[in-house]
Amino acid sequence: MSTPYPFTAVVGQTDLRLALLLNAVSPAVGGVLVRGEKGTAKSTAVRALSTLLPQVDVVPGCRFSCAPVAPDPDCPDGPHEAGPGGARPARMVELPVGASEDRLVGALDIERALAEGVKAFEPGLLADAHRGILYVDEVNLLHDHLIDLLLDAAAMGASYVEREGVSVRHAARFLLVGTMNPEEGELRPQLLDRFGLTVEVAASREPAQRVEVVRRRLAYEDDPAGFAARWSGDEHEVRARVVAARALLPQVRLGDNALLQIAATCAGFEVDGMRADIVMARTATTLAAWAGRTTVLKEDVRQAALLALPHRRRRNPFDAPGLDEDKLDEILDQFPDEEPQDEPDPEPDPGTDPEPDPDGGPENPQGPDDGGGPDGGGGVPPQGGGPQDAQPPAEPAEAPADAPEGAPQSPAQEAGGPEQAAVRAAEPFRTKMLSVPGLGEGAAGRRSRARTAHGRTTGAQRPRGQLTKLHLAATVHAAAPHQKARGRAGRGLVIRKDDLRQATREGREGNLVLFVVDASGSMAARQRMSAVKGAVLSLLLDAYQRRDKVGLVTFRGAAAELALPPTSSVDAAASRLEKLPTGGRTPLGSGLLKAREVLRIERLRDPSRRPLLVVVTDGRATSAGAVGGDPRELTARSARLLAADGVASVVVDCESGPVRLGLAGALAADLGGPAVTLDGLRADSLAGLVKDVRTAVTTPATHTTRRAA
Repeated sequence: MSTPYPFTAVVGQTDLRLALLLNAVSPAVGGVLVRGEKGTAKSTAVRALSTLLPQVDVVPGCRFSCAPVAPDPDCPDGPHEAGPGGARPARMVELPVGASEDRLVGALDIERALAEGVKAFEPGLLADAHRGILYVDEVNLLHDHLIDLLLDAAAMGASYVEREGVSVRHAARFLLVGTMNPEEGELRPQLLDRFGLTVEVAASREPAQRVEVVRRRLAYEDDPAGFAARWSGDEHEVRARVVAARALLPQVRLGDNALLQIAATCAGFEVDGMRADIVMARTATTLAAWAGRTTVLKEDVRQAALLALPHRRRRNPFDAPGLDEDKLDEILDQFPDEEPQDEPDPEPDPGTDPEPDPDGGPENPQGPDDGGGPDGGGGVPPQGGGPQDAQPPAEPAEAPADAPEGAPQSPAQEAGGPEQAAVRAAEPFRTKMLSVPGLGEGAAGRRSRARTAHGRTTGAQRPRGQLTKLHLAATVHAAAPHQKARGRAGRGLVIRKDDLRQATREGREGNLVLFVVDASGSMAARQRMSAVKGAVLSLLLDAYQRRDKVGLVTFRGAAAELALPPTSSVDAAASRLEKLPTGGRTPLGSGLLKAREVLRIERLRDPSRRPLLVVVTDGRATSAGAVGGDPRELTARSARLLAADGVASVVVDCESGPVRLGLAGALAADLGGPAVTLDGLRADSLAGLVKDVRTAVTTPATHTTRRAA
């Protein structure tokens, strides 16, 4: 819809609205990362914020939005003479998840740069967002190198484009806002730290508040212009307050007492580095200006900590962001209150809610709940019923010892049997790297060799589509034989489009790591499940660091189950693993067939991402499940099917005790991959055994390599 949803009509979401407004007052705060479930008005609030920003004065015709009073001396469209300019609304630019590097930072016309020596530069989204808002929805799904470029520009206030010695720089100061659903994967801690503030949002569970969300959303959809008009007065007040706070901000005094409070808070929460201290200082100063004060008080420091520190408290990827408010108060109580100077009474804060108005009219600009927008109002959380909605484990029961293969069991045992409650995972450890053989072309990551946009240069080829990485030597070599025929008269080469060569580079890709975990009674009877979970958790940590997608298949009783469909959220996989109960017979063949089905579907969805199958089992097969037949024969046949598909596999052998049957080794041979024990999985003891998951049968591996190439 052309008429945006009013910012002041967004229901609830106090912290989200406050964080956005603080960045509107001072973009130096560093942007906002909004985390929350789907349907919570994240996108609606961000898009609505752009209407509250004051208009910007720009140099007429400048593609980089230079200010007339102080134009950028390095502007590619410059130089500009200081003088009067035109005004336009502040822009909100959206960065798509699938955007290329050139679309983000801009691109040079390489052909003109080489042949004519001119910087023919096409601006990117960073230039469009200068002096406005840059919004990245699903920022956790953005490629890492794009996030690095984005955050570097946000930190430096400028964008640099380098192409084979040709350099362009332009100003890029913007309010950076990213939204994400943690269920779809987390950002790396280094990237989390680059966002100034973070906010957690969730849909309200209060019926009255949800009713208000629906009422406003329906009213907006029926008449967007009329709905916006009813809130125009409140919008004008907030817009004027943003302008006033910007003007007051340079006068705000950050006293020594407030600085000590900030330093003590960051030290008390053991936050790494100094960025948190700086962000807290800027945020507390902006909070004082927003409240109409020129002195920073303890309450400003406390609020700044709640917004700036939660995402900097994570110690490992599976820690949820958060802050202990009792500990925060204990730290701040060690310092006396700052003596406030004479200040005018602050205006009501749009970040707080007055008494709800049952009619939901403009008299209640900040009504209850958290939604109200066309894409966020009243979102209902997902209900149970699917394999991802794990039920609480049953009461603890003694798990039966493994019966001999083929021995009859009761119907209860065949269907799953008495199961043990979920056990805690052992302490994770650093694992040896597992990788897929061959050369892939998947998403950028840190596991297997692949052709990527970043990495070491390995050769050159004709560009397919737009040229992004010029191979200068190959381009000159291609153009040199034709100079006489092209009538070259001067010193410069005559370059044609057909001469251009794209550099081919080799780096690392992320893979789909599919875990197939044995949760049968044989694993529980010998008290091995804690060690098994610790090993899988260690592999999940490794997958997180290497930017893989992960999936989880479990098998027990009479069937296999897709406990977690392939996802970028390693946190979700760890959560499913923690709740995994054990017990019953061992349908190993069914687990492998289920894995093959999952990989087949994922190959259609994401054909460039190569899979790595990690089977965690002792190799016993005591049930054929619904397929029927001999369990051992079904297991061997299923494993050979996976090997024929060219799937790289590794078996983690969980068998223990003085007498071992070696069944996991036989399974690994059928899969065409290595077997490694739980102890051997550790990086300090594996001694390079699984540096690469080499398939024993060369045909599938060759097929995989050729297909990836």
